Amino acid sequence: MASNCRLCGICDYHQIITSSVIWCFECDEGLCGDCKEYHSISEETKDHEIAPIADYYKLQTDVLQDAQVCKIHDERYELFCIKHDCLCCKKCVQIHTDCKDLTDINEIIKNVKTSNAFYEIEQTLLEVVENIERISGNREDNLTWLKNKKREIEAEVKQTRTKINHHLDKLQDDLMKDLITTEQNESSKIKKVLTTLKRKEKEIAKHQANFVHIKQHSSELNTFLFMKQIEKDIAVEEKFIESIIKNDFLNQTKISCEINKSLHQLTASIQKFGEMNISSDPCGLSVQKRKNSQAQIMVALPTRIIDNLTVTLQKRITTEVSNVRGCSILPDGRMVFSSFSEKKVSVLKSDGLIDFEISNIGGTFDVVFIGNDCIAVTSSSYSNEINIIDIKKKN
Repeated sequence: MASNCRLCGICDYHQIITSSVIWCFECDEGLCGDCKEYHSISEETKDHEIAPIADYYKLQTDVLQDAQVCKIHDERYELFCIKHDCLCCKKCVQIHTDCKDLTDINEIIKNVKTSNAFYEIEQTLLEVVENIERISGNREDNLTWLKNKKREIEAEVKQTRTKINHHLDKLQDDLMKDLITTEQNESSKIKKVLTTLKRKEKEIAKHQANFVHIKQHSSELNTFLFMKQIEKDIAVEEKFIESIIKNDFLNQTKISCEINKSLHQLTASIQKFGEMNISSDPCGLSVQKRKNSQAQIMVALPTRIIDNLTVTLQKRITTEVSNVRGCSILPDGRMVFSSFSEKKVSVLKSDGLIDFEISNIGGTFDVVFIGNDCIAVTSSSYSNEINIIDIKKKN
């Protein structure tokens, strides 16, 4: 990596100090405006990946530093070992003589930002955030329950207190102190968990922000390297969530108070106003985990060329829908067709029979399933509308 990314690398070589305006990931240096123009038309460099220097600064520095160079042999990475899930330079190959799955890194990083592996990491980040939010909500509910129960116990204690003699004042005070101490101690344990969860949430948010910058502005190689680094961070966060559940941190803490029945007899032998009890019950909260059946997120290998694929006719459906401009297949096997001339959308069963139709929504163009039992339909340029149709309620 260039010693100073704020200066133009070419100008600096000629002992001219000029500020860089772009960063070339393949040249691994910044370029000023004049050098940028030459760089963009040169046959050797016109296809290089570049980014505005301001966007380059936003990228995570520990991901970019020494990203393309082997730390052991100080040579550029050229291969990827699928067996050991690691990058290799030419000298590293000597260690991987028995590995058959050594692949050119240029093949590995093709379309990495649109690969399933990139998508899985992005979705796993969202999942970790959702799980932290669910656990935080669970702990907040427990705090609320404890406070409400505390008020119920206080009311019961005070109501009982009015029925007995003044000589029990000291016993009542002792029980109140015990109640407050118990509630504070148990609440403190839950608050510690919440504090840790909030800190983890901020860390995940930072990863997501870096993820957006990497996705928009980084090269394919650096994106790939960032993915490998963040896989490890995600694994740590997932283990953290699992440890919370396994170590009974989510057990539902409850407190209760049993009033001494002997108080009603007003005998001199009464030594306590009541006694605090603590119970801890499993909350039954389950967290989402995308990779229950996966040991790790695998690198996306180069996809097959469409010219080498063969297709097989699965089914032929005959419909009465005319002038079809768009279609979509729903998760349950039903089919949706948009008819421009008839100004309607038809939902067909898997056997081709009409399930239901929505009419009078303009000359319909395309249709797509958007989740939550809904489809979106674009209408003609005259109405400029997007209609959302609930396929469950059929309206």
